[in-house]
Amino acid sequence: MDLNTTPDEEAFRAEVAAFFDTKLPPEIREKCLKNARLTNDEQVRWQRILNEQGWMAPGWPVAYGGQNWTPVQKYIFDEEMAAAGAPSPLAFGVSMVGPVIARFGSEEQKQRFLPRILESDDWWCQGYSEPGSGSDLASLRTRADRDGDEYVVNGQKTWTTLAQYADWIFCLVRTSQEAKKQEGISFLLIDMKTPGVSVEPIRTMDGGHEVNNIFFEDVRVPVDNLIGEEGKGWTYAKFLLGHERTGIAGVARSKQQIHRLKELASEEQRNGRPILEDRRFQQRLTEIEIDLMALEYTNLRIVSAAAAGEPPGPEASVLKLKGTEIQQAITELLMHTVGYFVHPDERAWTEADSNQGAVGSPDAGSLAPQYFNLRKASIYGGSNEIQKNIIAKMVLGM
Repeated sequence: MDLNTTPDEEAFRAEVAAFFDTKLPPEIREKCLKNARLTNDEQVRWQRILNEQGWMAPGWPVAYGGQNWTPVQKYIFDEEMAAAGAPSPLAFGVSMVGPVIARFGSEEQKQRFLPRILESDDWWCQGYSEPGSGSDLASLRTRADRDGDEYVVNGQKTWTTLAQYADWIFCLVRTSQEAKKQEGISFLLIDMKTPGVSVEPIRTMDGGHEVNNIFFEDVRVPVDNLIGEEGKGWTYAKFLLGHERTGIAGVARSKQQIHRLKELASEEQRNGRPILEDRRFQQRLTEIEIDLMALEYTNLRIVSAAAAGEPPGPEASVLKLKGTEIQQAITELLMHTVGYFVHPDERAWTEADSNQGAVGSPDAGSLAPQYFNLRKASIYGGSNEIQKNIIAKMVLGM
């Protein structure tokens, strides 16, 4: 589906497309189009190219390095970035804690942290989920007890993505044991090098090390690292989750994946004919494309609301719910297309091998890890079951 764009917006699209065409390193483009994992150096290299252009965090306030783009321009940017095979900036700094600091942080915190996020000098991870406190996030038990000018933090966070590389973690911590669950939570920034912080890897079913357990044992954190007011962390967390769930929808990335799926299905054959010509395959592909089109319309309605100055509301739960279901459906069809070349028990594939693909099918090596990795998409960012409850209550009024 095409946006009904103005001539100025089409000129902007051409500018963005030309930038990706000329500035995106070919080796990074190739790895992203195959869904192969980038190295840390590759991710930082690309983010610094974006930052040099001034496009690292276009949604931030202009005073802190953002762009005065309209929601439509931001939507166009995301579309062209996905179509070009360009990696998105790591969300934890740019799309999550950055907007929270810009909105609720002190001026000192803004000057201290925001430039380092833009320059990729600091990597961030997210300290939300805990054992027993995932979708019911308000039941979290990691506590931060005030001791003079410091908090003493004890507890555990889990499923923490890329914590093994992170310099900082933004955490929800309990600063009051007497208040109601949501009212006793605060938003705290913690240096990962602080004594008492330890990281334990969690191996996922795709064989990768992407998530971790983090333990806090008498970790001393300056009170100056508190965002906003003590006890207001739940408010800041909801602000962050609205942006996170909108991004998780991944409409532009799913459109690019559909394009990739059609290319593979036109090359792979069954019974002497391209799989793309199989009627059952066509039916399933069409169902996914219709769902994606409906999701895009919903996304555009939220873009329109944002253009009127409205923040992401409960409708973001619709994007998260359907977006992750569509991502999973696309990877299932990709697996079906390539067939036995994505044998899930083949442990001989290294990351380098998967970038080259398996014999007989050029992209097979990275498809199985992608499929297994995306099984979690319907859980993170608030499970899809929880999103249905939010939609029922806040959107449908049930």
